[in-house]
Amino acid sequence: MTTVLLLSGPNLNLLGDREPEVYGTDTLDDLVEEARAAAEEYGLELEHYQSNHEGEVVDAIQGARGRCAAIVINPGAFTHYSFAVADALAAFDGVKVELHISNPSAREVWRRISVVAPYVTGTVAGFGRHGYRLAIEAVAHQLQSRG
Repeated sequence: MTTVLLLSGPNLNLLGDREPEVYGTDTLDDLVEEARAAAEEYGLELEHYQSNHEGEVVDAIQGARGRCAAIVINPGAFTHYSFAVADALAAFDGVKVELHISNPSAREVWRRISVVAPYVTGTVAGFGRHGYRLAIEAVAHQLQSRG
């Protein structure tokens, strides 16, 4: 079975309580289950990992090399400044989707820059819970087109 790593960055463990007006009331477990259900529809196996620590996120990306066909990553705040995460993504040869619950481009100025964007296949942002399904659908499409 083809494996997709869903990687969640800092503070996403607080979903459901953290700024529900921005991020909604779904928990991280709810969002992972949304992605898992979509993955199963496409015959994909989903692994999930969450960390608040930059080095652990880098380790997870490196650990996916040669093992996973794709990474869907919600890098959280690492989006805006983690060149270590960006470099790790650059070294991953599979499909990579950057995912955000809210639309960073419509928020504070500092959120509008993504240092990981140049190293991903595409970005899904601003669709809340549904974005997790959209990201998995994008992965499935990309994997199918790569044949």
